Amino acid sequence: MKSNITLKLDAALLREIRILAAEEGTSISAMLAARLEQILRERKSYDRSRRRALARLREGMNLSWTPPRSRDELYER
Repeated sequence: MKSNITLKLDAALLREIRILAAEEGTSISAMLAARLEQILRERKSYDRSRRRALARLREGMNLSWTPPRSRDELYER
C-alpha cells in the first residue's frame, strides 16, 4: 500500500527536478522513492557492517604473541 505525502519546494528547484525527471523518463515521485530506498539500503548496510566490526573488536584477535621473559631477551638479536 502506498501513501501520499506533501512536499514544499522552492519553485526554481521544482522546475529543475521536473526537467530532470522528464530527461530520465520518470516521475518526481518515482525518483524520490528510489532515492529514499537507496538511502535506507545504505544505512542498513552500514549498520550491519558496523555491528560486525564491533563484534570482531570485542572478540579480539589471537596474534600468538608472548612477551619476552626479560629485558635481555627483548634486546637479543
